[in-house]
Amino acid sequence: QVQLVESGGGAVQAGGSLRLTCVSSGSRSSIGDMGWHRQAPGKERELVATTRRDAIPPDADSVKGRFTIARDTVKHTVYLYMDRMKPEDTAVYYCNAKVGSKNFWGQGTQVTVSS
Repeated sequence: QVQLVESGGGAVQAGGSLRLTCVSSGSRSSIGDMGWHRQAPGKERELVATTRRDAIPPDADSVKGRFTIARDTVKHTVYLYMDRMKPEDTAVYYCNAKVGSKNFWGQGTQVTVSS
């Protein structure tokens, strides 16, 4: 089992920045790719960034050049750096970890961007 805990969400004005943090625990050595997803009210959860190098997130164009994912394997942590944020980035952001064919999720952290 893998446990994921996100932090760093909050309220920010358009044009601002946030850094989300996801710390993993449990069977961390078994974790493969990790990613960040988000779910806005009334919308489906979507992938916005992944550590998988050959993957292009479906929502890549909307966050390209503004969001960056980084992984620290020593600290068992993955980050999502969000810059030049827009109101449409408002959502609950979830950390995801893949262990074989299984997906593990954090509890989510709310991000609200005001115009």
